[in-house]
Amino acid sequence: MSSKEILQKVLNLSPAEKLYLIEVISNSLNEPNKKIDNLWKEEVEKRFNSYTKGKAKTISYNKINKK
Repeated sequence: MSSKEILQKVLNLSPAEKLYLIEVISNSLNEPNKKIDNLWKEEVEKRFNSYTKGKAKTISYNKINKK
């Protein structure tokens, strides 16, 4: 099946089916980057440790929401 034939079939799908295909295709193009994932993991661990040790400055949701 050619790409033109596939496109014609896709254009006949419901909006929900089109969105699903967009998501699947997009995810296939955006393969996870292990280096970035590891950097984020380290950052999250650093922030969590800072929070649990009472070293992180926190702001309540209510205070943020008022702004």
